[in-house]
Amino acid sequence: MQLPHDTHVAVADGNRFVLFRNDGDEGLINLVDASSPDVDTTNRGGAKPEPRDLDERGHAAGVAAFLNKLVLGNEVEKLLIIADPNTLGVMRSHYHGELEKRLVGEIAKTLTNSDTSQIEQAITAA
Repeated sequence: MQLPHDTHVAVADGNRFVLFRNDGDEGLINLVDASSPDVDTTNRGGAKPEPRDLDERGHAAGVAAFLNKLVLGNEVEKLLIIADPNTLGVMRSHYHGELEKRLVGEIAKTLTNSDTSQIEQAITAA
């Protein structure tokens, strides 16, 4: 996948969330850490999960809400989301329509504990 310049990359799982921005030229990935924000984990809506999954569902919903806020505030024009399949499924159910319009792709993979070069490699391989 070629990642356009200034695309934000959200890397999440049920416990962690890191936001990057591609400051490379079109097609050249050079991720810089944009932030590691705290997210609201209280939205645990949706299907009835097992009690042990509530915190992870809440975190995933909080990440989606945070990204929705950035998109609606015009702080993010293009967005790639990388998350494990379970987190990605929860996040999708919370996407705002405007976020969906700005989404350049999704990668269903756990990379929250990976270094930047591993994340860049996963994007290039997608």
